[in-house]
Amino acid sequence: MSRPLHRGVPAIRVTTRSNDLLDSQEKEELDRNQSSHRFPFWSLFSDNSPLTKYDATDKGFASDPFTVGTPRSRHRLTMLLLKSSLVVIVILALTGSFWWTLSFSTSSRGHIFHSSRRLQEQLVSDLRDIGELSFGTSRMKEIEFCPGELENYIPCFNVLENLDSGFSDGNEYDRVCRQGSRQNCLVLPPMNYKIPLRWPTGRDIIWVANVKITGQEVFTSGSLTKRMMMLEEEQISFRSASLMFDGVEDYSHQIAEMIGLRNESNFIQAGIRTILDIGCGYGSFGAHLSSEQILTICIANYESSGSQVQLTLERGLPAMIGSFSSKQLPYPSLSFDLLHCARCGIDWDKKDGTFLIEVDRVLRPGGYFVWTSPLINVQSSLRNKEKQKRWNFVRDFAENLCWELMSQQDETVVWKKTSKKTCYNSRKSGSGPSICSKVQDVEFPYYRPLQNCIGGMHSRRWVPIEERATWPSRSNLNRSELALYGLHLDELNEDTANYRIIVRNYWSLLSPLIFSDHPKRPGDEDPSPPYNMLRNVLDMNARYGGLNAALLEARKSVWVMNVVPTTGPKYLPLILDRGYFGVLHDWCEAFPTYPRTYDMVHAEGLLSLESSQHWRCTMVDIFTEIDRMLRPEGWIIIRDTALLIDSARVLTRRLKWEARVIEIESNNDERLLICQKPFFKRQPS
Repeated sequence: MSRPLHRGVPAIRVTTRSNDLLDSQEKEELDRNQSSHRFPFWSLFSDNSPLTKYDATDKGFASDPFTVGTPRSRHRLTMLLLKSSLVVIVILALTGSFWWTLSFSTSSRGHIFHSSRRLQEQLVSDLRDIGELSFGTSRMKEIEFCPGELENYIPCFNVLENLDSGFSDGNEYDRVCRQGSRQNCLVLPPMNYKIPLRWPTGRDIIWVANVKITGQEVFTSGSLTKRMMMLEEEQISFRSASLMFDGVEDYSHQIAEMIGLRNESNFIQAGIRTILDIGCGYGSFGAHLSSEQILTICIANYESSGSQVQLTLERGLPAMIGSFSSKQLPYPSLSFDLLHCARCGIDWDKKDGTFLIEVDRVLRPGGYFVWTSPLINVQSSLRNKEKQKRWNFVRDFAENLCWELMSQQDETVVWKKTSKKTCYNSRKSGSGPSICSKVQDVEFPYYRPLQNCIGGMHSRRWVPIEERATWPSRSNLNRSELALYGLHLDELNEDTANYRIIVRNYWSLLSPLIFSDHPKRPGDEDPSPPYNMLRNVLDMNARYGGLNAALLEARKSVWVMNVVPTTGPKYLPLILDRGYFGVLHDWCEAFPTYPRTYDMVHAEGLLSLESSQHWRCTMVDIFTEIDRMLRPEGWIIIRDTALLIDSARVLTRRLKWEARVIEIESNNDERLLICQKPFFKRQPS
């Protein structure tokens, strides 16, 4: 068994009381020795989280700086008066200059107006910088730890609050981001949390203390894909072969044969690369297919205990919280090659078939829908009229969606979506859902209400899976394919070349050496971080998926959650069509995942993107969300403008992260911020 990953940072114990932080790893001396430092925009850091009670000193003993009677106190008082005088003088000077600029800009035209506007913005920035001087260290309080009951806290998912608000019929599990519901605190790991085992060992064995699950849930799991789990002392093992029939391998083999293939190793040749596994159990289907270069993403409802998504991510497999109950999934139309549901808990005959319409929307032309359910068993349905009625509805509705019934065996059925648009016009009048209008057929839905019409028909990306290049050639799109996304081949080639260099440099920096009192970049004589050091990677501003491509090309054992911000360029279809996984997300809201699910978070240009939107939320909001998603000893890599990186660097002290700013030789306007989240352990109360 491989050993847990430790990166040279010992666990730091804290009590369950959030005020009693004891962080011996603070690098105050290192911060004081930094040669250049711009003061941050304090308006970006404002939050409503409580501050620690230790206001004045390094060690937590309060003192009064205004007490007279010692030379030190008199010196402090003198320095305070000098600082205050300086601040008043500079503010008066800048205020006068500011009003002069305003009057000047109102009487100017053309380029003069733009120049004065930039001057105004710089003046406002300077005023904010000076504001920090007056606040001093009082604004540098560390962010508190969350209460112990929030160790699995996910903002936007509150079932009890949804029930109180009148949600029902499964809608109580929906994602609802209420204004002011965010708690900007640091989520501590469970009491006996351990660093996950490295891939691939961690795929089959996880620490039971790392997830919220009861022994009863382990032994009574009802889903077919949950039965491969065994409790062994402090670990959960997924090595049992009792999935169904003769195991997950035979089940996958059966699906391949029903599609018309020899076995699951032929999925790639049939155009199947990306699979959406609905209600995935604990990811055993995707874990098996990962050895065949199939990328399977699990989605399931929020669960407070025994979560399918939490356990799947803990195994190092792609997963996120997602619900079919009332809203469209945050994926573009025509995104996946195959959708799979094995006793996933969704009643496909409910709500007049709108759940099946959503499946059709995200399924590519020529793609497959695989459904395993007792409802499909012919002998059982004949004895139960209600079951027979429900099965008949699903079968007839699928036919009206232009799905071809490929095969039906035991409890499993496979449909194939049509590759030809002409099928929809050849249906009988009034049979099945209508085709969405251009207004209804939004290519980038972000949790919009479910539609009762067929989507994706107006997309230029209507290309059958059998006509697409197979993996891994699919990741390198040609000139005509890129034209669908408004890109030129040289743009993608340049992005790919840049990320090859970036990944090589980034990987060498993932070492505690850079945080030492005498930091140095690891050299050739230092051992390189192992290829399986990271597994779950989150790219917060993925653009074309360049980081994902470079990591796979470098043979790192990772999968990447590529996130395209709702406020940025919409290249998510490109990422999905390259054979990667991605999702649309607003970073002013919580990401639909459990705490401690990613080994590394990467963000290039995200802060600039948010600042261009006039900071709809604070930098504290974004960074506490990063901390929530990141595993202990996990890494953060942020690349942005020097000014924003300086501001972010100050914030990392409040988050208690190890941090180092690195200059970029080829770009004087940008900086790199490398951080590592310490391993804080909760002490028994």
